[in-house]
Amino acid sequence: MPTIPAPNDQWYVVHVLSGQELKVRDSIERRIEAEEASDVIFEVLVPQERVSEIKAGQKREANRKFFPGYIIINMHLLNDDNTLVDKAWYFIQETDGVINYAGTKDHPMPMPMHEVEGMLAQIKEREGSVMPAVAYEIGDTVVVSDGPFQGQTGIIAEVNEEKGELMVSVNIFGRETLVPLEYWQVENG
Repeated sequence: MPTIPAPNDQWYVVHVLSGQELKVRDSIERRIEAEEASDVIFEVLVPQERVSEIKAGQKREANRKFFPGYIIINMHLLNDDNTLVDKAWYFIQETDGVINYAGTKDHPMPMPMHEVEGMLAQIKEREGSVMPAVAYEIGDTVVVSDGPFQGQTGIIAEVNEEKGELMVSVNIFGRETLVPLEYWQVENG
């Protein structure tokens, strides 16, 4: 039998109704205070990132969830002897929008710590930055949607994910020329 992590180190994936992740998180957070459950429910996360995309020729930013249909909860759900903490179990099970604990029917296992640390690092790394909604690769054909080369078709020659920049080869006066563009200035061709 695996060792049960300390109460504060237990993280669980909870399956919720798709599109209801934020609503379920907010409901749990409100109920923690109202029902005095802060001794067993510590943190509720809906991992997401800011993404930018071009729609109808305009740059828009939105939040995109890492795991649609799931939330991550840090809670004391299992005792050292692998028995359920009823207060935490029923608190989550009775929340509107919750389907079940992911990966098991009746006895959830906490996420391994290395997975938790990786997920938390990924959330922190993407905090405050805006990622493109579409990942581009060398050789992809794109259409320039903004700037002096608007409407031109080009081929991606270089991708700099950290800066969100592309080097795109476009035809200018009959000659292929590399043009630096930001992700939001192009659309898939």
